[in-house]
Amino acid sequence: MVHDHSGPVLGALGLLTLLLGAALPLIDFFIVNVALPTIDKDLSAGPALLELVVAGYGVAYAVLLVLGGRLGDTLGRRKLFIAGIAAFGFTSLACGLAPNAWTLVAARVAQGASAALMLPQVLATIHSTTTGQRRARAISLYGATAGLAMVVGQILGGVLVAANIGGSGWRAIFLVNVPVAIVGLFLAVRSVPETRSQKPAPVDIPGTVLLTVALVTLLAPLSEGRAAGWPLWTWIALALFPVSTAAFLWVERREDRMGRTPLLPPSLFRLVSLRRGVTLAVPFSISFGGFMFVVAIALQQGLGMSAVASGLALVPLAVTFFGASLAGPRLIKRFGTPVLTVGAAIQFVGVALLIWRIWSDWPSVGSLDLLPGMAVAGLGQGLQLPNLFRIVLSDVPPERAGVGSGVMVTAQQASLALGVATLGTLFLSLVGSVGMHEALTVTLVVQSGVILLTGLLSMRLPRSVS
Repeated sequence: MVHDHSGPVLGALGLLTLLLGAALPLIDFFIVNVALPTIDKDLSAGPALLELVVAGYGVAYAVLLVLGGRLGDTLGRRKLFIAGIAAFGFTSLACGLAPNAWTLVAARVAQGASAALMLPQVLATIHSTTTGQRRARAISLYGATAGLAMVVGQILGGVLVAANIGGSGWRAIFLVNVPVAIVGLFLAVRSVPETRSQKPAPVDIPGTVLLTVALVTLLAPLSEGRAAGWPLWTWIALALFPVSTAAFLWVERREDRMGRTPLLPPSLFRLVSLRRGVTLAVPFSISFGGFMFVVAIALQQGLGMSAVASGLALVPLAVTFFGASLAGPRLIKRFGTPVLTVGAAIQFVGVALLIWRIWSDWPSVGSLDLLPGMAVAGLGQGLQLPNLFRIVLSDVPPERAGVGSGVMVTAQQASLALGVATLGTLFLSLVGSVGMHEALTVTLVVQSGVILLTGLLSMRLPRSVS
């Protein structure tokens, strides 16, 4: 499907500004991983509150993303992007100055909410201000930025905690966002064009509430359950998840039948590219999120690496990911979506190399031993993620760009959090019973199974991308 394009055009500086805004929330999701031991020591947080520092941000971010996309469609995407980046800077300052653990948790929830205002506007603005190869290139750069931000978050977190700038310790991982947000604000005012939907729809309040309940009842107990000792509320919440999901789907179909505009229009999922692309994004992001979390713990606590060294072990993954991301548009144009299937196969080989090295050489595994596996896995991931964004949005009309991008980033963010909750919980549960070596091996084998699933799902994608 080809869409006519008229109106504002996104320039190079505007694209750079949007990509900066896209990087900040994803960096902050992962930057905390390597700082948790220091936060625990400084604030006497304990395991349950530490989990909330991670989960509070992830859950607030995931549940409000679609609403953020809808508000951008209605009120103006530039306006919401500027409001979001300003709020993100302010809440980052609140995190960095938090005097105790509960204040930090509250500030992290607010930070996640501000990220949900900002991020959907990035893809929606790109989609509504570019066409053809410029759009393909911009979305590929967005995907590359998203993937790199996840890796850079853990590298940067290790460096900032170790540097202990001015005695700030872990606080620097949040305070560093403040000057970046100020620069982003200045650039956004100057370079990001205003766009909105030509047919703005009112906010679907019942749909928003039910989607929030569905995501909270899934992500909160899975994220918090292990650390809290699986109290009664976690089981009640998990039992409510299928009920709230069914209620959400019923309400959305009813809104659609009555001629209203639901939060997630069922008609949007009639687009084969979006439906199958989002289905693939879920296991891919579960695998990615779980891998990054588990590796951060295993390298530091299992192999005794410093925060900086554990971050640097991920550099080969970042380098090959970025290279594959840049090659993505040309490869997709020439070979179509089978590029994603090849990417899944390459990623599987990379993780297999890591499993072999960890199983045979533990506990004397060093960064150089991990380099081949990390590099190959990064190459495979880079062939998948940036191209996946392009596939999901390829047939979405510009006037529904906010909803379409909201669907994609919600699926990605919720699945990243789900990966941390599921693969992370599996890993941490096994550590206590069989030890770090076996726990890491088993978790990576399970991740390999998830990668195989993404490869199989990629075969169902439309062969070409419009």
